Amino acid sequence: MTKPRRRLERKVVVHDKMQKKYVYMLIAPMGKSFDPRFKPGLTPKQMLQLGVFGVKYMTDCQKEFPSDWFTKAKLPPKKHDASLNYFKVDASQPLRVWQKKGWIHPDDPRGWFQWYCRYYMGRRHVKTDQTMGCDKTSHYADQKELQEGRCHVSSTAKTGGFALGV
Repeated sequence: MTKPRRRLERKVVVHDKMQKKYVYMLIAPMGKSFDPRFKPGLTPKQMLQLGVFGVKYMTDCQKEFPSDWFTKAKLPPKKHDASLNYFKVDASQPLRVWQKKGWIHPDDPRGWFQWYCRYYMGRRHVKTDQTMGCDKTSHYADQKELQEGRCHVSSTAKTGGFALGV
């Protein structure tokens, strides 16, 4: 007699400064089942430990993600600190710039790293996953573009540079 299969799905309810009662489902195993074109070089935890930001980023939404991701994370407690950035440069732009360029999807108002954290955790989403670079005006492509095979992944993304944000 076989045991019933344990359900992998888990519901996540987000309530932070940028999202109130946003709900998504984790339907894939953490860190697995990525689109074959997406080959990140670093995990979200590794990126946080390296200090790839240097900005006060995601400090109010840590409850959404595994606590060990933040144990050695290099995040400034109060304000921007470029010295915490792995590359020791101020590479940030205000959120309004990202919004103006159409790089922000309503489901991930903090941008690509929030998308990556949620994707890594197991969220899957037809319109946003693995579409970085598909639409020239936005990080997001529609389902039809993906189905028709018009999406391309840049060489940076293929080598894992995407996960570094470079």
